[in-house]
Amino acid sequence: MYKPLKVAQPEKSCQSIEGQGFGDFVVCYDPGRVDILIDYRPALRQRTGVGQYVHGLATSLAARLDVHDSLTVFSSSWKDRLPPGAVPDAGQVDARIPVSVLNLAWHRLEWPPIEWLAPHADVVHSLHPLLIPSRSAARLVTVHDLYFLDRPEHTSGEIRRDYRSLARSHVTRADGVVVNSKYTGGQVADRFGISPDRITVCYPGRPSWSRRPEPTVPGPILFLGTVEPRKNVPRLIEAYAAVLDRRPGTPGLVIAGSTQISREELLSRVPSGRDLTRHVSFSGYVEEAERKRLLSTASILVLPSLEEGFGIPALEAMAIGLPVISSDRGALPEVIGDAGVLIDPEDVRALAVAIERVLSDDHLRRGLSAKGVERANHFSWDASADALYGAYRTAAARKQRSTR
Repeated sequence: MYKPLKVAQPEKSCQSIEGQGFGDFVVCYDPGRVDILIDYRPALRQRTGVGQYVHGLATSLAARLDVHDSLTVFSSSWKDRLPPGAVPDAGQVDARIPVSVLNLAWHRLEWPPIEWLAPHADVVHSLHPLLIPSRSAARLVTVHDLYFLDRPEHTSGEIRRDYRSLARSHVTRADGVVVNSKYTGGQVADRFGISPDRITVCYPGRPSWSRRPEPTVPGPILFLGTVEPRKNVPRLIEAYAAVLDRRPGTPGLVIAGSTQISREELLSRVPSGRDLTRHVSFSGYVEEAERKRLLSTASILVLPSLEEGFGIPALEAMAIGLPVISSDRGALPEVIGDAGVLIDPEDVRALAVAIERVLSDDHLRRGLSAKGVERANHFSWDASADALYGAYRTAAARKQRSTR
């Protein structure tokens, strides 16, 4: 694990930021006024991890701004409207432009400039790796992972069309790069040749949920997240079938999240050909209240992902005291530490053994629950908002100097 990244301008005022349990770092910035615009579109509807991320950061940031600074959240859609007060204490721009049309113009033509659609901003922040066009603002991008480079065939839509061909150019031209983990930051630095002093790690923060009481009856085994190839759900179902063969009373498996692979296709991949329709259920996308209920009643959260830039469901599970079995790939070991059971996600037998072990060992479950709650407390939206605020002010100061 490499050292915490730093953003430094020694001639400016500096602030020490607590590194959420992973070390401290320093941000230094020009104390002048900064008007900030964040692309809030990922949080407009059916928030997946990116939507939760932008809403959490924007909400915490808005509450922490200096009196002369401002935050505006930007949205565009033809049919979905940004509700008033989506982010308390922030301004709003709600453009009636289809997302697909605006993204095509922004990604491929780098037009129109954001100044045509929104008030003046000194800093413009995109929540994906491609820049928002601007005539004068410092521009930041966010990289959540680089899976789109390695397995573009597993992506779809604009990600498949634009990210692999354009991301390197946009990231290298950005005035700052925000990442959701040190793992992702290291990948960006190594693969795009980005200097670490331009990269800021902003972890997602833990939810404000209380620790759950220990369930009196075994709940389901839970997977939570978008069902796409990298989430490795077919191997999870295969491992679950193996556990069910050995332990017929094993609780059901719940797959919660929007799906890019059909239920029939997923269930047909079990080598034994066993009919699992009575044992495996698919809930589709779940809102926050239902997500909390599922995490509160489950026996285990299992995340066998082949790649993760962070893994918000793991943090949510730890915060509530639900034991976690996780892949040892990507950023998941960084997030979970010793508070979960880590396995090789391509080893179906190891995954089955881990599930059976956690189900059968009360002492292990209670230990994982306690460690998870403690671990989750290291992740704070406020600490990440402080780091992001420093990155914005540093980028704005750099931009001002470069245009003089």
